[in-house]
Amino acid sequence: MTSVATTPGADHVEPEDPIVREAREYAAKLTLLSEGSVNRHFDPFEDIDWENPDFDPDAAPERWILPVSADPLGRHPWYLSQSKARQIEIGKYRQANVAKVGLQFESILISGMVNHTFALPNGDPEFRYCTHEMTEELNHTQMFQEMVNRIGADVPGMGPLVRKLRYLGVPVATLTPNLFFMAVLAGEEPIDHIQKAILRSGEEVHPIMRGVMSIHVAEEARHISFAHEFLKHHVPEQKSFNKFVLSLAMPLIMWILGRSIATPPKSFFDEFDIPEEVRKELFYGSKEARKVFADYFVDVRALAKEIGLMNPVAKQMWKMLRIDGPSSRYRSEPLRVAKAS
Repeated sequence: MTSVATTPGADHVEPEDPIVREAREYAAKLTLLSEGSVNRHFDPFEDIDWENPDFDPDAAPERWILPVSADPLGRHPWYLSQSKARQIEIGKYRQANVAKVGLQFESILISGMVNHTFALPNGDPEFRYCTHEMTEELNHTQMFQEMVNRIGADVPGMGPLVRKLRYLGVPVATLTPNLFFMAVLAGEEPIDHIQKAILRSGEEVHPIMRGVMSIHVAEEARHISFAHEFLKHHVPEQKSFNKFVLSLAMPLIMWILGRSIATPPKSFFDEFDIPEEVRKELFYGSKEARKVFADYFVDVRALAKEIGLMNPVAKQMWKMLRIDGPSSRYRSEPLRVAKAS
């Protein structure tokens, strides 16, 4: 049904301007997300029972063994051939490093978002939502660092080269916010995908890890929703040439940042003498590894189609980077595995 605008004293009604209607709907969605942050939020030092004896990192340590169904390393023959003590040691280090990467990425996100909100006009609904998100992300950085501290592994998080991306957060957010929120999705989607897979697997994991992931997944749903809505609202405003540039930048950003999030740094493989051929097979070389990585962006590919960024040239870019594939029918649709006949 078409919305209409009435004029006092007039005998007829006029259709509401599509731009006005879209802006009003965008504001309503952001208000709903903001109210969600008010009505359902977490405090990592109140909602995680850190002092519970069962939360001690060394309590039932076999729960740190990497889950077979949700971690490529956890099901690799090399890892499975290691002693249980070695599997636990590797699992603790890997989960601590994932948390450290999440902390570092969210620090970059916060710095960019602070500068994005700086110049927003009074009354802009993006300001309220973004400040809610920054509050939650700050809590997440504390939560991730607490997890790392309690595990006790001196993990680096991102590799040394990728860490330099932090210097780009502010200028990109200020000058090209569409690229910035694409980068937000490139970091958030893989972490969210991995954590949901672990929680859905039903495999036993350490309660520290389960508590941290449960809070992160719950709040990250709003953060990912906002990035999607932001791009749906702002990308169509762009001129044709700018949209074409964005269509090529989108898969490139997903590949670069997705790799930095999902692939452990070289120091991880050096720490545990993991053979180079295992590293390549796990994260680059095998057909399974490529599919796992491409599946992180099933929702992003759907978004690219929806906002007009999946043109023929862009499709080739997605394919060249090996992150093409099907799109989700709805956001966070569980991946379906074909059954053997």
